[in-house]
Amino acid sequence: MTTATAPATAPPTPAELAAAHGLTLSGARPSLPRYIAELWDRRHFVTAYATARMQATYSTAKLGQVWHLVTPLLNAAVYYFIFGLVMRASHNVPDYVPFLITGVFVWDFIGSSINAGTRAVHSNLGLVRALHFPRASLPLSTVIQLFQQLLVTMGALVILLLAFGQTPSLSWFLAVPTLLLTAVFAAGCAMVMARIGSKSPDVSQLMPFVLRTWMYSSGVMWSIDQMLKTDQLPHWVSMLLKLNPAAVYIDLMRFSLIDSFTAHSLPQHVWPIAIGWALLAGVGGFVYFWKAEEEYGRG
Repeated sequence: MTTATAPATAPPTPAELAAAHGLTLSGARPSLPRYIAELWDRRHFVTAYATARMQATYSTAKLGQVWHLVTPLLNAAVYYFIFGLVMRASHNVPDYVPFLITGVFVWDFIGSSINAGTRAVHSNLGLVRALHFPRASLPLSTVIQLFQQLLVTMGALVILLLAFGQTPSLSWFLAVPTLLLTAVFAAGCAMVMARIGSKSPDVSQLMPFVLRTWMYSSGVMWSIDQMLKTDQLPHWVSMLLKLNPAAVYIDLMRFSLIDSFTAHSLPQHVWPIAIGWALLAGVGGFVYFWKAEEEYGRG
């Protein structure tokens, strides 16, 4: 008589063993709500990292942090000479100096945020590979750093506006929501470019050309409204100029702070466009960056 032998059971797979002991994949992308919670828990790190980077910038220069203010002012002086005097862009533009300085300050924040965001992940690969933290901290910290610099320059902008005869009014308080919407838009764009730049580092070499083209089409040095009145442009070009997010935020800031702009009624569509761009870039950019969370630092 023979006895039947029980079939041998297969050993558990590594995945089954990990599940049985409550182990999870290291670096796996968390759910979106959990990711937001982790990012919020590290908010002090993000702000401290941004502040430290701001203090380290120009730390070897003799003028130190003064360059945060001097740099955009020098840019505005160059643009005034080239566009205001040589190319006569100031023609039919009242309060051209406040017009120009305001545009330069706002654009400098938007362009610098996007440019820095492109390198936010790739230039910190050592940190990304060594520590586990929400990678969105990196592009967000660069935007916070530049926003801190913008607040410094906005203080100087107020002094310059007063020096050029602008009168403080209640409309100046509109600069606060304009700054917040601009910051949300810039942060979203920075996160989009951070993901793209992490996979294609060469994009950072192209960004100065892209941003320069965008700046020239954003009415930083010249008035889009004056050009649309005098030049017969195709309808689609006019629409692109009016919907340009950088131009929208710059115009909102000018409307808030410059008397000749405040005297005219702001088109009703400007605020909805500004809010829409901020939501589209902020929410869309955050989700787009989060979807590649587990890929950063690999390869």
